[in-house]
Amino acid sequence: MKPRTINIISVKWIPFLCFFCFALGILFTNRTLTPPDFNGQLMPRHQGGREFQMVPDDCATSKFPQNKEVMNEVLKTHGAIQSLDKAIAMLQMELAASRSSRELTGFEGVGSNSTILTPTKPKVFMVIGINTAFSSRKRRDSVRETWMPQGEKLIQLEREKGIIIRFMIGHSPTSNSILDKAIDSEDSQHKDFLRLEHIEGYHELSAKTKTFFSTAVAKWDADFYVKVDDDVHVNLGVLAATLARHRSKPRIYIGCMKSGPVLARKDVKYHEPEYWKFGEEGNHYFRHATGQIYAISKDLATYISINQPILHKFANEDVSLGSWFLGLEVEHIDDRNMCCGTPPDCEWKAQAGALCVASFDWSCSGICKSVEKIKSVHEKCGEGDGFVWSALF
Repeated sequence: MKPRTINIISVKWIPFLCFFCFALGILFTNRTLTPPDFNGQLMPRHQGGREFQMVPDDCATSKFPQNKEVMNEVLKTHGAIQSLDKAIAMLQMELAASRSSRELTGFEGVGSNSTILTPTKPKVFMVIGINTAFSSRKRRDSVRETWMPQGEKLIQLEREKGIIIRFMIGHSPTSNSILDKAIDSEDSQHKDFLRLEHIEGYHELSAKTKTFFSTAVAKWDADFYVKVDDDVHVNLGVLAATLARHRSKPRIYIGCMKSGPVLARKDVKYHEPEYWKFGEEGNHYFRHATGQIYAISKDLATYISINQPILHKFANEDVSLGSWFLGLEVEHIDDRNMCCGTPPDCEWKAQAGALCVASFDWSCSGICKSVEKIKSVHEKCGEGDGFVWSALF
């Protein structure tokens, strides 16, 4: 059997064969990867080391929006979404407040097809609740004689300026007692009380505060709700102008913010029985407004009204209020004009044209001996009788 013969290509033909294959490959590539013809024009993919996109003639003159314009549209859309969220939250809050209001007044709808006639709440700018006690008749009279309008002026203030001012007080532990009758008699004379479904007591101030806001929200539709003690001097026009600057904000908590120590000792005035909740001994409270005077916006007052049964009460009323807003999207505003000292402090500021919102003595948590002293404070630090009527808010 003969072995097969193998024909070997001469080495000198290899370069020619390689060149032939290379040329064939270029020809094949050009035929298969030629770009499409747009109206008879070919745009090269590479020119001068730069890469171009193939664009038809009718798109060559198209203008694309600038990045700045796109970002502006995005920001506008984001703002619109935030506004819508706030509007929905407001509607939900008002619905819950309406239900809470009907519960406070004991109203219940009858039947699914019945027509519910809910009286419209008066729309006002602010409601001021002056915290007072049964034994504080002289303090109330001193307030009436200084910064709080009386009689027809009080009604005019409500009608023209939307400012409601009431002494807030609950009831005595004994039904229809002599204390309650005395308040009823005083109210028939001055018509400036807001009676609360609350049993009076110094250690019940947190509960009284909750009840005040709930009652005020049910009675008036206000932009702001203010709590002030009956031994504090207030300039109504300055207070109104101060709050008006924050009118567009939804959740405002304004006052003189502080963070005092948590007092664990039982023999001190502001002892905190639940001191252990604030961590190690010597810790401080979270930021909250001092209790002599503070203001909250409508949303926050409504929140308190809705959640009143489950809001925890600490020993100190101002601490309790601050705790209710923890975890909420609330803007805390520290305004030191709401806690000026008595003369010469507030007097110097008045002479400099910087009238105070409120004045009191820190050492007494109010004006010391306010019945005798508040008239002097009013003369030296007051805004003048016509200021609130001319103030724009």
